[in-house]
Amino acid sequence: MNWKAITKNYELYIFLLPALAYFLIFHYWPLYGLQIAFKDFLPSRGIMDSPWVGFKHFIEFFDSYLFWQLMRNTIEISLYSLVVGFPVPIILALMMNEVRSAKFKKTVQTVTYAPHFISTVVIVSMLMFFLSPQTGLLNKVVTSFGMEAIPFLSSPAWFKTVYVLSGVWQHAGWSSIIYLAALAGIDPQTHEAAVIDGASRLQRIFYINIPGIFPTIVILLILDIGNLMAVGFEKVYLMQNQLNMDSSNIIATYVYKRGIQEAQYSFAAAVGLFNSVINFILLLTVNRIAKGLKQNSLW
Repeated sequence: MNWKAITKNYELYIFLLPALAYFLIFHYWPLYGLQIAFKDFLPSRGIMDSPWVGFKHFIEFFDSYLFWQLMRNTIEISLYSLVVGFPVPIILALMMNEVRSAKFKKTVQTVTYAPHFISTVVIVSMLMFFLSPQTGLLNKVVTSFGMEAIPFLSSPAWFKTVYVLSGVWQHAGWSSIIYLAALAGIDPQTHEAAVIDGASRLQRIFYINIPGIFPTIVILLILDIGNLMAVGFEKVYLMQNQLNMDSSNIIATYVYKRGIQEAQYSFAAAVGLFNSVINFILLLTVNRIAKGLKQNSLW
């Protein structure tokens, strides 16, 4: 470590201290509590004095009749979100990049960015309002064509689609910002040369814009796959009910119910740790594959 350089630029390192403190306190220090996944944690005895039980809670989870349902629902929702939601911001950014009217472009950006700032509770309330079988606007349109109302939020068959598409609507505009920034970094002279050579706008998108943002796409894809099992708890829990439980019961909601509602802290910690380890393995694997294919990687 070059202490001379650090001393010379100590002001810059002081700016890093709040961020370092945040990660140490809220991300690394809590790792100390992971040991309760291997213990029968008793709040009255504390973490250190609770008895060790090894992999008891992991085995209990793997043997549970809910294990495969939880895994299936979590993976299906994650893959569905990735397949549908990942390309949309890219397409949106490419389309907005081709808009020449500054006023129209700002309007589209405002409209697509705005849902990102709506809280999850409000989003779910809006879904309940618009998708209600009795009073929902969408079902009013459906019944006007002589068809029966669709119970979107109480049907296991519709739960994943409603969850994913509402998520795409909420976050696609905001996620497109980073791709727009990457597109702005492409050398305009490349486009000028392509125009002189007779390239159409579509050809310039495929042969200049997409290759130009491809490194960004790879990095974000690695990060998304690394969070494949980390399906958002709050939205699923708010949309969940007894009628759609076959499709909505995921690892995150199961951990909440067993850990918070039933106070089985050690079991919930074991399930959460298993979920995090799967994410970590996926992140390492995809990053390794990207590196092996000579693409951008995280490290």
